[in-house]
Amino acid sequence: QVQLVESGGGFVQAGGSLRLSCAASGRTFSTYAMGWFRQAPGKEREFVAGSRWSGGMTNYADSVKGRFTFSRDNNMVYLQMNSLNPEDTAVYYCAATQVIRRTVTAQREYDYWGQGTQVTVSS
Repeated sequence: QVQLVESGGGFVQAGGSLRLSCAASGRTFSTYAMGWFRQAPGKEREFVAGSRWSGGMTNYADSVKGRFTFSRDNNMVYLQMNSLNPEDTAVYYCAATQVIRRTVTAQREYDYWGQGTQVTVSS
């Protein structure tokens, strides 16, 4: 019943921008934790940005602070990515969960995942 669908990925030159979107359905997500993770080939999936509830504090990975902006609007989740560099190349996933036990940065906390959208940054 819960479905997360990412969009907005693509190819971009270093220094450029992309906006990722996540459309969530099947629940009212205002009280859910929602976040973005990414995974590059040969690397583990890592946290990018997220919040425990709509309107709550946003957590960012150190590598994206000052460049990426996380936002939520009802059942839509966005990731505005500016000043992109090749190290940002990865598949980006939207994730959601009703309960966070420890930290929004841990992928094991999340119950629902989208299929991912590819972001490729060329130099």
